[in-house]
Amino acid sequence: MHMLQLSKRLQAVAELVGECSVAADVGTDHGYIPVYLVAAGKAQRAIAMDIREGPLSQAREHILQYGLEQAIEARLSDGCLGLKPREADVIVIAGMGGALMQRILMQGEEAAAAAEKLVLQPQSEIASFREFLLRQGYQITAEDMVREDGKYYPMMAAKFLGKDAYGTVRNAGKEDIADLFESRIACKFGPLLLEQRHPVLKQYLLSQQKQKQKIQKNLKANARQNVAARTEELSRELMDIERALEFFAGKESGL
Repeated sequence: MHMLQLSKRLQAVAELVGECSVAADVGTDHGYIPVYLVAAGKAQRAIAMDIREGPLSQAREHILQYGLEQAIEARLSDGCLGLKPREADVIVIAGMGGALMQRILMQGEEAAAAAEKLVLQPQSEIASFREFLLRQGYQITAEDMVREDGKYYPMMAAKFLGKDAYGTVRNAGKEDIADLFESRIACKFGPLLLEQRHPVLKQYLLSQQKQKQKIQKNLKANARQNVAARTEELSRELMDIERALEFFAGKESGL
């Protein structure tokens, strides 16, 4: 049987998982991630989880196709609710909206907090999702970003440190770390992506800058009263992009 070829996005998600004993994939869809992780020897066992029977039956087909039914369980579950604490050392939640992922982590907090690692790839509300992780006591331990079919996909690994972890960091005098993660710019674009000067993030920032400058120019050309608020909003967004781009010029102060 040939090795399963993942999309660029899912391959990057799998790379963030690394090696583990048991991986749980929440919202598994076709079961690509669990099949890949077990077939590649990155996970000894996996749990493919989905709230709907349809995607789960497709996942079962893929599991059988690769002869991995002894190592991968397909399980009907609403988010992490069907997962016991410490049943999986890595939990993957990828390809959903950030608000839905927040709900999944809140409802399945016991299992999520007990995991060694969470691998998360929100499709939307990314800035507020990063802020949510911080406020809930999770530390972002790694970040990556890929571009596929003209779209940009940021993703992250996180670990639960405890609800009081944020306060502890600040009180220990390590305010530079806390401030970096608290910063609106860091939450918007990714603290570790900025720190690494990630090339795909730079590509994204330059693309957004060009797009927003073009919109701003068109709005100014049609200088009507009712576009003033949108013009101001674009100016703020462009300022944020410029501040993020300073990292790539090596000007790290003022984040």
